[in-house]
Amino acid sequence: MYEYISGRVAEVAPTYAVIDAHGVGYYLQISLETFKAVEHADETKLYVHYIVREDAQLLFGFTTKVERELFRLLIGVSGVGGNTARMILSTYSPAELQSIISTGNAGLLKNVKGLGLKTAQKIIVELTGKMTALGGDTVGAAVGGDADEAIEALAMLGFARSAAEKAVRAVVHETPSASVEELVRMALKRL
Repeated sequence: MYEYISGRVAEVAPTYAVIDAHGVGYYLQISLETFKAVEHADETKLYVHYIVREDAQLLFGFTTKVERELFRLLIGVSGVGGNTARMILSTYSPAELQSIISTGNAGLLKNVKGLGLKTAQKIIVELTGKMTALGGDTVGAAVGGDADEAIEALAMLGFARSAAEKAVRAVVHETPSASVEELVRMALKRL
């Protein structure tokens, strides 16, 4: 029903924003990713997803179409509602989430508050093939086979998987074309 709402930022908090569009204040629930983008802005444009429930009508706002599309994919998974999807997008950036899903890392996804392992696995199973349609950025696409191998190598060396993933993700962000050996070497310097 709504594609986007553009206007003056009347009020903003980590979980919501009020956008004044020609005298009408729209209350939109937002992720932390969107909050970071609009917290100091005077004017903004948020892409909208509108949910009608029996007890409420909710607007969710996103600074990018990719984040909105990820939200829509997430709420399409049985057991994932709007608030859970927003919590996932508040925990991980769109590129990180695409990476987690494409690498099948349910352990990292279940770190989201209120998300269990079974739901995390269900999200990965249902969305694995749909990530390529989004496009996204090169970081999300680059974190694939080479990054997985680097993470596995670091895990075999005794490093915690979460720390290894964080270090490898940072290296991939800086040097997307790095080989597995370079990823391991550079990630070791961060651990």
